[in-house]
Amino acid sequence: MSERHGLALALASAAAFGTNIVSAQIAGQAGLSGPLLVFYRVLLMLALVGGVALAWRSSVSLKPGERAPVLRFGVATALVGIAYLSSVAFIPISVAAVVFYTYPVLIVLAEPFVSRAPFRADRLALALVAFVGVAIVVGPDLHGLDPRGLALALLASLSAVAQFFAAAHCARIPTLPKLFWSHVVILPVALAIMLITGGFRSPEAFLLAPGAVIVTYGGYIAGFLFQILALARIAPGPAGLAFCAEPVFAVALAAIVLGERLGPLQYAGGALVIAVLIANVILEQSRRRVVPA
Repeated sequence: MSERHGLALALASAAAFGTNIVSAQIAGQAGLSGPLLVFYRVLLMLALVGGVALAWRSSVSLKPGERAPVLRFGVATALVGIAYLSSVAFIPISVAAVVFYTYPVLIVLAEPFVSRAPFRADRLALALVAFVGVAIVVGPDLHGLDPRGLALALLASLSAVAQFFAAAHCARIPTLPKLFWSHVVILPVALAIMLITGGFRSPEAFLLAPGAVIVTYGGYIAGFLFQILALARIAPGPAGLAFCAEPVFAVALAAIVLGERLGPLQYAGGALVIAVLIANVILEQSRRRVVPA
């Protein structure tokens, strides 16, 4: 039951992050930069977690043995956002997305070495099919590629692999301390990026696109929370496959909200990813039913 809930939480997280992508794009068109949105969302998360801890009279302190795993998780999470955000300054967003979504495949390949889980050929096959589906949905523009952008997108992918495994190692740590201290780690990095890019503005700037900002922050907070809860219940391999739904949600929402037209290939790619998600659920349930001899 816990693993089933984990897959459901992973899909909910993917949907929330997909919504976050579209609303962040709308906010960006209104003049709100990515680094600005990232900095204030970290502040907001810290304020919310601190408020909840006070209201519930819960502690956000970490035990000595918990500090290193949460530090690794926070650093990996910060690198995902920084590298991915920086990559799109050199290459098209579609190319960055395709390179970034190699991480489910990399997680499946790394799982036997990092978590000592047995290698699953069927899971690798699903990850490869899902990657093809994502590539078709996003439809990358391969013209004028800059090696710097490709390297940054690959760094984001590798950081996502590290993030998933670090989150799995933090599974026993309570959610509030994990949320709070991971964002304490992310905050100075986000601040530095914002200052380097010259993107600092007061919160009044959010009045340029208040609806988009609310949806962006709501999507991030929900997505991050669901991601942590999911990775406390399921292994990185099946979780990574579930997160392949994120670009499908984003493209579908962009078609509905922004009026972007989808071609037959994009529909086929989306169907491919959905088929992988269904197969992933069936395979995980069938493994749980197997009784060792």
